[in-house]
Amino acid sequence: MLNSQDKKSLNESEIRTAFITPALKNSGWRLGKTFREEYPIAQGRIVITDQEIKQNKPLRADYVLFYRPNIPLAVVEAKDNNHNISAGIQQALKYAKLLDVPFAFSSNGDGFIFHNKFVTEGDVEISLKLEEFPSPEKLWKMYKDGRNITENQQKVIDSPYYLDNPDKIPRYYQINAVNKTVEAISNGKTRLLLVMATGTGKTFTAFQIIWRLWKAGIKKRILFLADRKSLVAQTFTNDFSPFNDSMTWVKKSNFDTAHEIYLALYQGLFGDEDTASLFKKFSQNFFDLVIVDECHRGSARADSQWREILEYFSNAVQIGMTATPKENNEVSNIDYFGEPIYTYTLQQGIDDGFLAPYRVIRVFFDKDVEGFLPYNGQLDDNGEVIENRLYNTLDFDKTLVLKQRTKLVAKTVSDYLKKYNCRMDKTIFFCVDQEHAARMREALVNENADLCAVNDKYVMRITSDDDEGVKQLDNFRNVESQYPVLVTTSKLLTTGVDIQTVKYIVIDSNIRSMTEFKQIIGRGTRLRPDLDKIYFTIFDFRNVTSLFHDEKFDGPIEQDEKFNPSTGKEIFPPPKIKPDHEPPKFFLSYESVNISQVQYQNLNEHGKLITKKFIDFTCLKVKSFYSTLNDFLTAWDSAERKKIIVEELEQQGISFDELRKIVGKDFDPFDLILHVVFDKSPLTRKERAENVRKKNYFSKYGKQAAEILNTLLDKYAETGIEDREDMNVLKVDPINKHGTQIYIINKIFGGKTKYLSAIRELEREIYAA
Repeated sequence: MLNSQDKKSLNESEIRTAFITPALKNSGWRLGKTFREEYPIAQGRIVITDQEIKQNKPLRADYVLFYRPNIPLAVVEAKDNNHNISAGIQQALKYAKLLDVPFAFSSNGDGFIFHNKFVTEGDVEISLKLEEFPSPEKLWKMYKDGRNITENQQKVIDSPYYLDNPDKIPRYYQINAVNKTVEAISNGKTRLLLVMATGTGKTFTAFQIIWRLWKAGIKKRILFLADRKSLVAQTFTNDFSPFNDSMTWVKKSNFDTAHEIYLALYQGLFGDEDTASLFKKFSQNFFDLVIVDECHRGSARADSQWREILEYFSNAVQIGMTATPKENNEVSNIDYFGEPIYTYTLQQGIDDGFLAPYRVIRVFFDKDVEGFLPYNGQLDDNGEVIENRLYNTLDFDKTLVLKQRTKLVAKTVSDYLKKYNCRMDKTIFFCVDQEHAARMREALVNENADLCAVNDKYVMRITSDDDEGVKQLDNFRNVESQYPVLVTTSKLLTTGVDIQTVKYIVIDSNIRSMTEFKQIIGRGTRLRPDLDKIYFTIFDFRNVTSLFHDEKFDGPIEQDEKFNPSTGKEIFPPPKIKPDHEPPKFFLSYESVNISQVQYQNLNEHGKLITKKFIDFTCLKVKSFYSTLNDFLTAWDSAERKKIIVEELEQQGISFDELRKIVGKDFDPFDLILHVVFDKSPLTRKERAENVRKKNYFSKYGKQAAEILNTLLDKYAETGIEDREDMNVLKVDPINKHGTQIYIINKIFGGKTKYLSAIRELEREIYAA
């Protein structure tokens, strides 16, 4: 038996092995069955900087306890015995929130602190001895009572996931989505909405929901609805393949009612003028579960033709799934399906390391910034008089085509791909309309004639009116297919199409719909580290990425989408009443267009886009004063007042507040310059203050002087060095409790010279590292 001193010599892993794991086993928990050690929660965010690409540490819980493999019940966090028993409880609660579990435990090997979220009166947290850890039966009963789970509900809960590989369990948010869905259905809910970002596995989640309900015999005939053939094909051959012969794709040519899992295209269920609708061949009660993929599109509108199908099968439980639910005056997913029962956003996916982060290159052309004003009576290429008004970005390629602008977009991207030797990286160009996509294809072919000579499918237009292009969609999507590489489109590739290796997204379309923007960004978010896809780059030629800064970007409220899914055709804009004559489109071949400005933006560790341009400006200005790191350190050390250096740099246009926003941490100007200009590892003010305290250099001063210097150090950690250099700080509480300003300087420090010497020594200690 270890004595208390020996116990404190053990590290956390040894404490777990010697005390915590045996306590769990003694209470009836079985390793690998009902509890798991080092349970993976998140992979760790991928961080892109100018110098490197790194991945943060994975998020792992020390222990997660399960009821069967399906339901996580509790998190246990361990600390070594030099910590108190409750030291890990906040970390456990953080993990418990992510895993949606009600119980959290903390232990240092002496016992447990038990936090029960079901308790609303009395002690939420209690202490337990090692031998008092609750058994699986006891914890499950507490869970059932807390969630009011009935016997019928438990039948659903007991149904397993499909696990072809025991080590490949669903991710935590997928488990949350599945469990919340099956629990809601077992509670009698008939309309449900799941919101999950593109690339987070909506179809896999749908499969697991169906599998568990189907295996439990709760839902026996299921319809999976999509509105694009490619989505049904992907689902049929990939995620739903374990259903094997129990599954069929509903088509007029092979209609039957002998299967249990049915995949269908909306368009395929409707008839034309000469044939009856196929869906009416099923009885209204045939299906007891309907799942609607990408439900923000056609069926979201109450008066849509496709809503007929949902209303026909209204007796079935219906689940809507989307990355971008729509809410406006005409369309409402929430009105039909209800509030989302679970949401997992793009930002969460990037933070967890399950989705690829992005870089943004914003390119501004002179005609976009200044506009284009034709001279009076100016003719276009076809001899048409151009309407005399100011044209801007919203007009280009819609009512006015500047062909040199299209060529410059193609050249800018092509030159970049050539410069960085990534010409075989798959790239999507989103254009205003199909005609614009055709012109962009031509411009790209001319910019990349050498690779087009190797394979004429290097550049392809994939739009709904181009049969040859549509035939190449599967090749573009296939990770093993090299061609096509550069693809132009307008709307066809915005949603649903899983293209895992896309590394570049080029936006040259006037996207103002948050729904459409998020769907476009979703084309690049899939991670494939095995294929060197760990982030993607967005080229923005229309200032569309300003939508990243909209508070709605990572939220559920969306705007109108300019796409007609019932026909698969792009319309821009969607007219309510078709005019007798389309507005004229003017073409100018030789009007010059030039690059006005380029901005490079990266995601910082907090998920905010930072603009490199300001950092470059800061570097240039600082180095005009201090060409080397040594020059800066010498100037900083010798300055009697650091505030003077800071003010000089601010007068040159450097905003330290802006730099703090970019860097994302609480650094003072000294460390901001070290980090941003000279690429040195910075320290926060708090870290610098702690380093000074460790040296205990205050002891050489008298007791009162040491207390005052220590307080000044605290204030530096809070607000920075500048205020500490002003002697008026001595008038501020709690320093003024030592006496007046004159008394402190003359009596406690022995005069102004000695006071200023003490302050300078404090500063030297602060910046010694």
